[in-house]
Amino acid sequence: MGVPLPLADDPEVSSRGCASTPRISVEQRRKGERKRLPDWFRTTLPTGVSQRIFNETKLNVKEHGLNTVCEEARCPNIHDCWGRGTATFMIAGEVCTRGCRFCAVGTKKIPPPLNPNEPEELAEAVDRMGVKHAVITVVNRDDLPDGGAEHYRKCILAVHQRRPDVGLELLCSDLDGNLDALASLLDGLPLRVFAHNVECVPRLDKKVRDPRASFQQSLEILQEARRLRPDIAIKSSIMVGVGEKNEEVVDAMKLLREVGVELITLGQYLQPSWKHLAVDRFPEPDIFAYWDKVARDMGFKAVASGPLVRSSYRAGILWEESIGGEPVVTRDSTGSAISYLNPNRNLGIKMELKS
Repeated sequence: MGVPLPLADDPEVSSRGCASTPRISVEQRRKGERKRLPDWFRTTLPTGVSQRIFNETKLNVKEHGLNTVCEEARCPNIHDCWGRGTATFMIAGEVCTRGCRFCAVGTKKIPPPLNPNEPEELAEAVDRMGVKHAVITVVNRDDLPDGGAEHYRKCILAVHQRRPDVGLELLCSDLDGNLDALASLLDGLPLRVFAHNVECVPRLDKKVRDPRASFQQSLEILQEARRLRPDIAIKSSIMVGVGEKNEEVVDAMKLLREVGVELITLGQYLQPSWKHLAVDRFPEPDIFAYWDKVARDMGFKAVASGPLVRSSYRAGILWEESIGGEPVVTRDSTGSAISYLNPNRNLGIKMELKS
C-alpha cells in the first residue's frame, strides 16, 4: 500500500457558528470544494477502421489479462489511442518512491524488488496487443543506485527483440539527476522518442512535485538526452490548472525548446481524489489553441494542446508529425487536442495572451 499524502489540515474543521454546529471533516470539505468539469470536456469516439482496431485491441487485452496505464488511469483518450495503434505500459512496479501531489500512483520509501521477468512479460504484452507504437512509462525508483535505468533498458530491448516493427517511446523518470545512468540507458537503445515530463511551470515545483524533483533537473535530463541521442525525438509535457499564469506556460515552453525538446503536449490537470492537489482553474479552449500556436511558432515539430490531452496522447502519430506527417490536431480530430490549424473547431480563438 502507498503512504497517504500528508495533509496540512487538522483532522476535522469546525464550521463557523455556535458550538452545536456539526463539524465538517477534511474529506467532506475538500469534496465539496472540487470544481465541476466545464462544458468543453467532451470528445468523440472513433469510427470505421479506428473503431475496429480499438475493439480488436480491447479483446486482446481481455483475453490475455493484460494491464495498461490506459485502462488503469481511465484515460479519456483510450478509444482514440488504441484505435490508432498506441498503448501505454508502466514498468518497475506499482508504487513510486516519490509523493507528487498530483499523482494517483501510491508512494513507498522502499518499493518491492524489481521483477526480473518483467522485460519478457512486457514484450509479450506488447506483442499480444498488436500495437504499432508502445509508450513505456516508469515509476521513480530512487531506492536504486541507477534510478532503475538498467531495468528500463532491459525492458525496451526485450520488446524490440520480440517486435522490432513496433515503435518505442520511453517516458522516463529524472533518474534523480544521474547523467551517467542516463548515458548507460540510452546507449544504442532502439527508441523513437525519449520523453520526460517537467509537469508544471518552474515556480510551482514545490507546490506540485516531490522535493526531489525540479524543473531545472528535468531540463538537464532532457538536454543531456538531446546531446547523447541527436537521432531520436525528445518530448516533454506540461499540466495546467495547478496555479500557473498563461505567460508562465509560454516561458516554460521557451526553456524546453532551448534545451532541444521537439515534441510537446499540454493538458488539463484533473484531481485524482480529494486528497490530492485541488484544481486551480480550467483554461478555456481558445487558450489551449493559443499555446498550440505559440509552440509551433517556437519551432516545436509536433504539438498536442487541449483539456483532454495527456502526455502519451496519440503518441505514435505525434511522432509521425515530428518527422513531417500530418499534424495530430487535424488528423481525424476527436476534439481532445485544440489548434488554430483545425478549421473544424469553432473556437473563437483570440491570439492575444491572456493572464
